[in-house]
Amino acid sequence: MIKPEDLLRPTPQGLYCPPGEFFIDPVRPVERALVTHGHADHARPGSVKVMATRQTLAIMALRYGEDFCTERQEARLGERMRIGAVDVSFHPAGHVLGSAQIAVEWQGLRIVASGDYKRRPDPTCMGFEPVPCDIFITEATFALPVFRHPPTEAEVEKLLASVRQFPERAHLVGAYALGKAQRVIRHLREAGYGAPIYIHGALKKLCDFYQDEGIDLGELRPATVEGGKKGDFVGAIVVGPPSAFADRWARRFPDPVSCFASGWMRVRQRARQRGVELPLILSDHCDWDELTATIDEIRPEEVWVTHGREEALVRWCELRQIRARPLHLVGYEDEAE
Repeated sequence: MIKPEDLLRPTPQGLYCPPGEFFIDPVRPVERALVTHGHADHARPGSVKVMATRQTLAIMALRYGEDFCTERQEARLGERMRIGAVDVSFHPAGHVLGSAQIAVEWQGLRIVASGDYKRRPDPTCMGFEPVPCDIFITEATFALPVFRHPPTEAEVEKLLASVRQFPERAHLVGAYALGKAQRVIRHLREAGYGAPIYIHGALKKLCDFYQDEGIDLGELRPATVEGGKKGDFVGAIVVGPPSAFADRWARRFPDPVSCFASGWMRVRQRARQRGVELPLILSDHCDWDELTATIDEIRPEEVWVTHGREEALVRWCELRQIRARPLHLVGYEDEAE
């Protein structure tokens, strides 16, 4: 009888599949990489062959250049492919546009590597698809009972209420460039906000890509003062990467309300450390209840837990009589949150 580690095992380069001779989300260049999604801690340039969904391949090309690998192979969702002796299929993960779980099957054993995933409805990407498996590899970014994300609509309304309350101030929303920024913008549109939204230049390529993929973000304008003045941004919503809010760029706006969209805004100390006036608890990862509900729904024989609060989720599984182990993978810095 084969052991799970014969099919998929943690290595310093990332998860390795010996019978298929490939890595999943390797942390350094390898001969063949299967990539779950386009965030920089999972999708790195320099591998020879890269297999991913069409959108993830396009996002990698936007971020790293067309020569990010030597050979690309598009994975169609739900389609079984053969790599070496292994059957491989990609399934929606609900994390960001193009994100996928990767199922690997060999000699009757199926392991699903979820990458990063969420269960909340997201108008900018396909929802998570539970995939039956023997072993489920789950992330654990927010795998502590303290992390219970509030309803998305309530957080979006919190931002809109502040815009109404302080019409003389600009609202600067920190949101990571891939996925979170576009999701915040789309949620605002769905909530009825029709005014132009201003974006930092670092978001333009990816916002354009989302628009090209049929995700309507409404009117977006560059958040620059060239040819204009501070008064142009009175009452405006401005979205940019969190890193931009620490430099001179943020000081060009009128008495700005500092906002940050992240699951980490549940931790008040983090909000204070960042100088965030209006924390928005919006995450592209599952909270504790969603992680445990997902494991209950899939009912795997074993759970492997990675990049996050591994021990708490492992213990929860053990109390449910589900075998579990932490993988202790390194190199996944959670760029998306």
